[in-house]
Amino acid sequence: MSKQTLSFQAEVAQLLHLVTHALYSNKEIFMRELVSNASDACDKLRFEALNNNALYEDAPNLEVRVSFDKDAKTITIADNGIGLSQQEAIDNLGTIAKSGTKDFVSKLSGDQKADSQLIGQFGVGFYSGFIVADKITVESRRAGLPAKEGVRWVSGGSGDFEIENIDRAQRGTSVILHLRDDALEYASTWKLKSLISKYSDHISLPILMEKEEWKEGEPLDKDDPSKGTTGGGMVMTGEWETVNQASALWTRSKKDITPEQYQEFYKQISHDHTDALAHTHNRVEGNQEYTQLLYIPAKAPMDIYNRERATGLKLYVKRVFIMDDAEALLPTYLRFVKGVVDSNDLPLNVSRELLQESRDVKAIREGCTKRVLGMLEDMAKNNTLPKAEDGVTDVLSAEEKTEQDAAVGKYDKFYAEFGAVMKEGLGEDFANKDRLAKLLRFATSTTDTTSVSFADYKARMKEGQEAIYYITADNAAAAKNSPQLEVFKKKGIEVLLMTDRVDEWALNYLHDFDGTPLQSVAKGAVDLGKLQDEAEKKAAEEAAETFKPLLAKLKEALKDQVEDVRVTTRLVDSPACLVVQDHGMSTQLARMLKQAGQAAPDVKPVLEVNAEHALVKKLEGSVHFNDLAHILFDQALLAEGGMPSDPAAYVRRVNALLV
Repeated sequence: MSKQTLSFQAEVAQLLHLVTHALYSNKEIFMRELVSNASDACDKLRFEALNNNALYEDAPNLEVRVSFDKDAKTITIADNGIGLSQQEAIDNLGTIAKSGTKDFVSKLSGDQKADSQLIGQFGVGFYSGFIVADKITVESRRAGLPAKEGVRWVSGGSGDFEIENIDRAQRGTSVILHLRDDALEYASTWKLKSLISKYSDHISLPILMEKEEWKEGEPLDKDDPSKGTTGGGMVMTGEWETVNQASALWTRSKKDITPEQYQEFYKQISHDHTDALAHTHNRVEGNQEYTQLLYIPAKAPMDIYNRERATGLKLYVKRVFIMDDAEALLPTYLRFVKGVVDSNDLPLNVSRELLQESRDVKAIREGCTKRVLGMLEDMAKNNTLPKAEDGVTDVLSAEEKTEQDAAVGKYDKFYAEFGAVMKEGLGEDFANKDRLAKLLRFATSTTDTTSVSFADYKARMKEGQEAIYYITADNAAAAKNSPQLEVFKKKGIEVLLMTDRVDEWALNYLHDFDGTPLQSVAKGAVDLGKLQDEAEKKAAEEAAETFKPLLAKLKEALKDQVEDVRVTTRLVDSPACLVVQDHGMSTQLARMLKQAGQAAPDVKPVLEVNAEHALVKKLEGSVHFNDLAHILFDQALLAEGGMPSDPAAYVRRVNALLV
């Protein structure tokens, strides 16, 4: 192919504009991204070579080489990995990965700090080179292709790039950064070594740099030493040395790894620019031998609720990279966990299909799940400071106090990001359902923060209370102000507020906590058991008898919309509310399913009326009975976050009565 000039995908042009305007607050990130890409290319070659050893050609030892040329103002990051074909160069260097393109562009906000965190997440780390370069040249040849099918890609980071065929003897890729004048500091051995040590020391491949040594100056006059010498300086020796540890971080002993190294490894595998909240690193021995290094992120990705997106751990077998996003190693509700599993027992040719069926993989999955839940339990336990009277803080060392302070509030941060996803586990992971239930947190009718556990709630239940009461709603305001809470507020009974979209579904799988049943305040007739005195029960029974004719008339007027109409004891200030029968689907869940385009039954709720309310009393004998009945129903629907089926008719009825 002769030289061609092609245009960048529109999203890439937008990305490059951000990058070249100092998107990254930390310019040196470019080295981490490009070395990481080079390492990935070598991993891919190793994987493909499992079935085709000829891909190694005459260079079986995989490596990354970093060099610079001060005079040419360039830095080169070269690998002998899988390389790129001509079409792959066009596809991979001219577009953003198709799975993330729309999401990436839709999330760009113009906030440099926020936008910078998106780059790695969407697989576009290569473009970070333009932070320090005003031109990038990529020369590559895919393993297995002849030398004449090499490719050169060149771009100045504006709207287009040039691509042409070249002869290239060695397989792999060389990324040549033509440095901006304000980035020339990076063209030095000391600077590049320090960046590799800081960001890429954990890369399992050797990263090589040419040795540099001091050379004394030459005599100005060989016959007259008194005339002095030329200035000495550092010169390249032509020898290459490994400048990283070149061993997979997870294979090292925990005592040899610093907290900073753990965090840098997390950032490399996750493309996250913030530190992880917690990690666990273990070697498991027994029927299965494997190493796990698992991380809990501090922030949820934008598409966390997309259960179809590629997620999972990196899988290695005997330190050979097998696949990214091995979803079989963790249940779906833990899809936010990042990390590595390295097995000694799985076959090197394991596929995604085999992973799903393998008994060995199921054992690894169970082990990883237990480790993650254990991490979360520790975070939850240490989330708040112990009480002063416990005397614990008085005996802690300064180092222990620092660790304790760092743990305070950590679980709150985790739960704000991932709590709703965790609830999916109630329906997916029966074996760990009880452990998950203990990790859940809620706001309540008496609190403003999402910090109350089921155990906390049980500990402060009123004497005689026999159930854990909860309400589901679209948001906290709707839940807290629901008419269905009125009698509970009157009697000082705390109610859990559940406002995540997943709550209604998840609670179908959790019927009690530690032997105490869970009871929705919006399902069935309200039964406060011992908390309701005999006089109240008797008054309710009498009201129901007195209002029988009115209830029948209401039921007839609303026969297309309600299953039944009855007098309630749950209302204090409101005239009516909607409930469903015990074990029935709530109107909120039915509404949510329909919004998601899924099939849902037409739920007919029960209309409960407050016999003491003036509006209900006004119904009897009213010439506007039919209009009042429909207004009563529609207002009850609005109070729980729904919408009248005919909003115009509702407005017309209200206006008529106002006039």
